[in-house]
Amino acid sequence: MENINLVESFSEFKDFKNIDRATMMRILEDVFRHQIQKYYGTDENFDIIVNIDKGDLEIWQNREIVEDGAVEDENSQIAYSDAVKIEPDFEVGEEVSTELKIEDFGRREILAIRQNLISKVQEYEKDSEYRKYKERIGDIITGEVYQVWKREILVIDDEGIELILPKSEQIPSDFYRKGDTIRAVVLKVDMRNNTPSIVLSRTSPAFLERLFEQEVPEVYDGLITIRKIVREPGERAKIAVESYDERIDPVGACVGMKGSRIHGIVRELRNENIDVINYTDNKTLFIQRALSPAKVQSIKLDDETGRAEVYLKPDQVSMAIGKGGHNIKLAGRLTGYEIDVFRDTESDAEDVDLQEFSDEIDQWIIDEFKNIGCDTAKMVLDYDIHDLVKRTDLEEETVKEVIRILGEEFE
Repeated sequence: MENINLVESFSEFKDFKNIDRATMMRILEDVFRHQIQKYYGTDENFDIIVNIDKGDLEIWQNREIVEDGAVEDENSQIAYSDAVKIEPDFEVGEEVSTELKIEDFGRREILAIRQNLISKVQEYEKDSEYRKYKERIGDIITGEVYQVWKREILVIDDEGIELILPKSEQIPSDFYRKGDTIRAVVLKVDMRNNTPSIVLSRTSPAFLERLFEQEVPEVYDGLITIRKIVREPGERAKIAVESYDERIDPVGACVGMKGSRIHGIVRELRNENIDVINYTDNKTLFIQRALSPAKVQSIKLDDETGRAEVYLKPDQVSMAIGKGGHNIKLAGRLTGYEIDVFRDTESDAEDVDLQEFSDEIDQWIIDEFKNIGCDTAKMVLDYDIHDLVKRTDLEEETVKEVIRILGEEFE
């Protein structure tokens, strides 16, 4: 084709992103094979040679030499008299290869090749963008705000790929201008009308989880496991963490010395309050921790209805509910219980810390009660004997003796 450099002659191709030279050459070959099939009916006797380094392409047509007058298919056969014009030493039965010139296709076909080539490259680019971001769902990306609209923000990544951050996926206090740098997590990737739709989110729990992985090495390394995250974006978040290594304090590691690790996350989330909670399989204790910073007096669970009655001192109720009800709402979502808060109007001042009975009750027994969230005498007495036996590893006789000792305190 007179060494016409197709990549250079079609200057648009130089502007395409996410496509390497080898892929470009493969697309070139596919497009020309398609055109040869359309023009000649088959491409079986054609060789297409693509020079990746130079970016040029050659097409060679292979035909069998037959006797003059015996040509039945001009596409696959050539008369002897025509063959010897190319090379005098040719003989009947041999194969001759001739190079096709680009003008052999005709002006209309060349335009069709050009349009098909552009279409194929664009199609490959879109598919490449889709596959790239489909694999990155749940990952944090950094981009530049390109356009701000009422319902969404158009973000451009470092390769010029367009991403969308809908208003519903923005933190309420988020405010961006064109040119600002933005961090968000890839929420979902779809194909719409053969165009990838890449949606970002800053409100997803996955965004908070990835931020913890970036700020807390123990989370990234898997030494600390994030069991569950619930959020009211921009207001409050609760994250339950645990570690299988007894030497690691999961809450302390996530917060950092003087809050050093969590401060960066809070700033990124527009001062969203983050409660880091030590996960436990003990439902009562987990609910108690989930309602922090409020201090719980006692909890009654109903596993059949999925409800939890939580009793607190009057001055702790508003703290348990939280501003706008966010604290109790998030605690319910974190634990899976519908939490009902009640004021403990009985004289809480008369309650006695369980540790005060250490002279009458062995410490390991006291620890068993504390493990189920019972820190005071009345909290133990609020439970049925059989319920306490079921929740602790204590014998029924031991539980009865503890209840007798505690009961005498209030007689």
